[in-house]
Amino acid sequence: MTPTPTAPDVTVTVIVYNDAERLPRAVASLRRQTHANIEIVISDDHSTDDTPEVARQLAAEDDRITYLRLPENSGGCSAPRNRSLDIARAPYVMFLDSDDELPERAVELLLAAHRERDVDFVMGAVERVRVDTGRTSTWMPHLVAERRTVDGIAAEPALFFEHLSTSKMYKKSFLDRNDLRFPEGIHYEDQLFSAQAYCLATSFTVIPDPVYRWYIAPYEAAESASISNQRHKLTNVRDRIHVQGLIDEFLVSSGHTDVREAKDYKFLKHDFRMYAGDLPFRDEEWLTGFADIVNPYLAELAPGAYARLPRAERVVIRLVRDGRLAEARLAARGLGHGVAPRETTMDSAGHVYWGPYVPESPDSRRELDLTDLGLDSRPFPSAQFRHEITSVEQGPGASVVLSVRTYDPGLRLPVGPQVATLLIAPGRRRMKAPFRLDPVRPGVFEGTVRLDLAAAPLPLNGFAGTRHPVLQLTQGALRNTSLVLAPLTFPTLRARVDYRGGALPHEVTVEPEGRASGRLQLRWTPVGVTSRVIRPLARKAGAKAGSRVRRAARLAASLAR
Repeated sequence: MTPTPTAPDVTVTVIVYNDAERLPRAVASLRRQTHANIEIVISDDHSTDDTPEVARQLAAEDDRITYLRLPENSGGCSAPRNRSLDIARAPYVMFLDSDDELPERAVELLLAAHRERDVDFVMGAVERVRVDTGRTSTWMPHLVAERRTVDGIAAEPALFFEHLSTSKMYKKSFLDRNDLRFPEGIHYEDQLFSAQAYCLATSFTVIPDPVYRWYIAPYEAAESASISNQRHKLTNVRDRIHVQGLIDEFLVSSGHTDVREAKDYKFLKHDFRMYAGDLPFRDEEWLTGFADIVNPYLAELAPGAYARLPRAERVVIRLVRDGRLAEARLAARGLGHGVAPRETTMDSAGHVYWGPYVPESPDSRRELDLTDLGLDSRPFPSAQFRHEITSVEQGPGASVVLSVRTYDPGLRLPVGPQVATLLIAPGRRRMKAPFRLDPVRPGVFEGTVRLDLAAAPLPLNGFAGTRHPVLQLTQGALRNTSLVLAPLTFPTLRARVDYRGGALPHEVTVEPEGRASGRLQLRWTPVGVTSRVIRPLARKAGAKAGSRVRRAARLAASLAR
């Protein structure tokens, strides 16, 4: 048991609701802090699982821990944070969610920055951890790359993009003086709270060190997913728009209208962009409801915010605003990947527009003008095509037959048949499947390719992972490689690939990606005794690079056939 001095330096609030399993991990990360003089408040939003028992046991183990239980469930993060602020004894406060952690030096580093300069809050880097893959990344890395003190948000309004309250240590007197608390009864409370903190702060310090570990579960069950992962609900869209309106009202009342364009840009680039990437996977009823919710707000945003977006994102937004929702779904599939539209139209002045006709309104013509993309003139390696798989069928053996349609709105490909190659690399070497694309009308080509999964050059130790084929076109010595869009739904195909050329048996699954652009997805899984025994041996052989061990692994694999 750790003795507690009379006055803690920092109060860290851990909010929890029905998370008895992960709460001990979050609290353990606080008990490991290199700066030990902290107060830990577990603020329970009236959990109905074993959380109360777990929290009381944790409090019994460490005098620094206080357990606070709300009398009824509030349904959000704000109330448990606010109730903890009411009893916090330290001059500095931080917030932690029960499914996340603080790195060991988080409190030490943030507190040191506070003591170095008199600022209203200090913010640091957030480490994101994918729970499905274990991969780590930094949230908004460009915003926290350099240590600095910022004299008010007007000096650096791009920081609106970093809207997490959990990445910051606040001076409690700053919060109390401004009566700054989390808004209760709404979702996306962090966005409003952080916007208010940015605007009210005279100065704040940014440090590049990681101070928060955020666990991301993108494929969590819908009923248990975080609010951010519930974008499939129109209520989620409505909540986000509501908070944006509250932020806008605050900017006016606090005299910060000068940063409105930057805040609008953040909404378009971050908030709207997340929904835009999901549009291909939504039905017509959802799309109509989405447009009804967002379009009135989109009409209020600063024109300069739109002008800062990439053309592809402006196209999606304009198609939504114009009610061309089916086309918005098509446009959204190419976001971030340089995918061309299926067709374009040119006006009498030579301007090229998205879709089959010239838009009527000046605003639509401005936003849907693709002339600056140079579809007909950019270098061939970066030329934009649109490759769509129109059908996926099981072929003989472990093969799959794909019907492919290529759209060439810039008419970059010469008239006549084209040689195309489907490329995929489950190991270090690529498998190539050449086929012919025949013209069916100007700017449109079709072909069929058979992908023999048994011919994939797998590594000796096998391959467990996912790959997405790409399509390559050539023009003389130049090559153009682009992603391939698959049907958004088709029956999953599976094939067993037996021992071949030293590679272990695998099961290969062919399926739609189900997210992002919706590419064709191939998933390899080692199977049988080889996956449990021989694959680890082969992996060890690859690491040692010893020819004798490699031969032994091949022999063992052949005996297991």
